[in-house]
Amino acid sequence: MLPTPVMMLLRLGIVLFLLGAGMLYSVRASKLTPGGALTGGLLGALIYLGGGFGGLSMLAAFFLLGSAASGWHLAEKRRLGLAEENKGRRTAGQVVANAGVAALAGLCGWLLPAQAALFQLLLAGSFAAATADTLASELGNVYGRRYYNVLTLRPDTRGLNGVISLEGTLCGVAGSVLIAGLYSLSVGWGREFGWLVLAGTVGNLTDSVLGATLERQHRLSNNAVNFLNTLVGGLVAGLWYWAVNAGL
Repeated sequence: MLPTPVMMLLRLGIVLFLLGAGMLYSVRASKLTPGGALTGGLLGALIYLGGGFGGLSMLAAFFLLGSAASGWHLAEKRRLGLAEENKGRRTAGQVVANAGVAALAGLCGWLLPAQAALFQLLLAGSFAAATADTLASELGNVYGRRYYNVLTLRPDTRGLNGVISLEGTLCGVAGSVLIAGLYSLSVGWGREFGWLVLAGTVGNLTDSVLGATLERQHRLSNNAVNFLNTLVGGLVAGLWYWAVNAGL
């Protein structure tokens, strides 16, 4: 077995290589702006500090699934005016909006190792919500058959803030399931799996409610709504941790 310092250097080298490769690919493939790629690399480092390779796997899954979903049936989305701005290249602000909560949880987990388990769960909950929201909106706009306002449940216009579909919501749940699975592979299988699926779904629905209210009223930007979505997902996951440790 390699000495501990050598193992640490080896892991650091692997992490730097993975983050560097991801940053380079994201820019060359026009997935992120240069500023977005640099921000993503910095946030990825923080996620690794508290979440290890399991945290990086969730970041990679969110990024790859989100990019694939955004590019799926892109010509149709453009024809209908539903494609993302800036040709789908995410900016630094969008990166922070989707991964900032996870990075903050990673940093806290590193600084407070006695509470590492809590912050790992918060990290996973935030990614479950971010992934659910992205898949629900991007794939829902393609496969949805009927679209409803999340507040009134009355028919509404596809693509508007706060409009959901059954098909899109189910795609969002599938995204939460994937993130919950990656967390469980890293930490261990237990009831946290189901709670993370719930956390992702609650975060996704929160995003829709905020979109139907404050975002439509131009009181919140899309980035702010996405950040709050991931924050809610993380807090719901943290609520599970608190309840279990409180013996509830």
